[in-house]
Parts: sequence; C-alpha cells; structure tokens
Amino acid sequence: MQQETTRIPQVALIIDDEPQIRRLLRVTLEANGYRVFDAATGQDGLVQAAQRRPDVILLDLGLPDLEGAQVLKRLREWTQSPVIILSVRDHEDDKVAALDAGADDYVTKPFNSAELLARLRAALRHTQPQGVDAIFHAGNLEVDLARRLVRKSGEEVKLTPIEYSLLRLLVTHAGKVLTHRQLLTEVWGAKATEQTHYLRVHIAHLREKLEANPSAPELIITEPAVGYRLLLKNY
Repeated sequence: MQQETTRIPQVALIIDDEPQIRRLLRVTLEANGYRVFDAATGQDGLVQAAQRRPDVILLDLGLPDLEGAQVLKRLREWTQSPVIILSVRDHEDDKVAALDAGADDYVTKPFNSAELLARLRAALRHTQPQGVDAIFHAGNLEVDLARRLVRKSGEEVKLTPIEYSLLRLLVTHAGKVLTHRQLLTEVWGAKATEQTHYLRVHIAHLREKLEANPSAPELIITEPAVGYRLLLKNY
C-alpha cells in the first residue's frame, strides 16, 4: 500500500485593516491549502511576520498606524519572503515605488481571486528551488525543498513550521556554519537575536526526529559559542 504523504502548508500573512478583505482572503487561501494569519495594523503585521515566518505576505498600503511602504521597508531589512501589495491605489507611481522598495507584485482592489492565487503561486515559485537540486541527501536524510517533504530512511518525518524553517536553512547552507544570530534572525526576526534558548529547544527537537542518536549527533553539529552546521555525510 502506498503511504500517503503530508505536505507542510505554505504560511500566508495578511496585513490589511479591512475586516471584509481579511475574511475574504482567509477563506480563499485556506480553501487552497494555505495556513493563514492576519493583522489589522502595520505594527502587528511586523510582529506577526517575525513570529510566524510566513512564506508569503499580502500587504495593504493604507494602514491606520504605518504606511504600507514603511512596513515593506522594515520587512526587507530581514526577510526575503515574497510580499504582494494589495491596494486600491492604482497610480503607476505607487506601483513603481512599491516594486522598487522590494515588493514582488502589486494587485489592485477589487481583485479576482483566481488571478491573485496565480500571482501567489508565481511569487512562491521564485523563492523555491527547482529540479534535481531541490532534493537534498545526507546519509539517510532526504529533504525535498520544492515539495517541503522530509524523509528519514524512506519514512516521512513530520516537522513543525519552525523546525522545517531551521532545517531548510541548514540544508541550503549545508557544510557551512550558521551563527546563532543568523538562524534567529531568519526564523524569529531581528528582535530575537539574543534568544538562543529558542534555538537550543528546536534544534533538540530536530535531532530527536532526525538523528540516530540525538545525544551524539552526527548530522546537526554544534559549533560551540558560534552556531550549528549540517554535515554532508554519504553512507
């Protein structure tokens, strides 16, 4: 019997002050397999982005506390997750300014749900590895980055979104040391750079799931006082 696999859902963050828009987007995205979080203000959106580590962000420009352009600028200080602007502003200058500031796409309201989903898929494709190189092997570990699947000795391993984010970073920098600050910034945001206990807990969970002997790891190696490194092992 073929074993059914479970993909880790893509995480979407909606930053928009209109409740109706947030509801519409949540229903649309959840119906298409996304895990959805939302925020009604720019400041809450920045906090949610740091906590949730979304795969894609939908950002309104007209927020009550911060301009969307400010939110975008602050996001781009630490994350390269795709940001799609959703706005009633349809002037060319607004679109050019947003794209120049780091937005991946610009969709005007009202929008067609099918077109928005297609734009989301296109933005996410640009951030995901394609082809043979998207499948990483180290010993009995296999990580399919394009499909977001992890297997150990052929059996699927279920990871939390944070565990997967950590593993993805280690895999994409395999053989290199990633510092505590780099990992914390990428996974939890710039304000978490001193919270090394976050790392210890989640690295321990990863080792429990991936290592043959978690107390003597041979895959995820600690570099004392510096960070962690994923070993390239062939056996």
